[in-house]
Amino acid sequence: MLRLNLILLILAVVSAIGTVASNHLARKLFADIEHEQSYMRDLEVEWGQLQLEQSTWANHARVEQIARNRLRMKSPSAGQVISIETAKAGK
Repeated sequence: MLRLNLILLILAVVSAIGTVASNHLARKLFADIEHEQSYMRDLEVEWGQLQLEQSTWANHARVEQIARNRLRMKSPSAGQVISIETAKAGK
């Protein structure tokens, strides 16, 4: 009887240690998920800011102003423009 009680006690202790280890791992994984979700939200905010910055830098008026002022570019005169028509498919 003593041997059976000792075996049951050992099994109960091992089971308790396993439960504690399992709970600890679950909490650690949950904390990791929370951290990664926070990082994901930060990246989404940064992505939105970068898209806004890109749209600002690529604004047509801004590009035209830089082309005229910094690069000294100008629109071609009417005589310098050549128009080419392409054949349409199906004709």
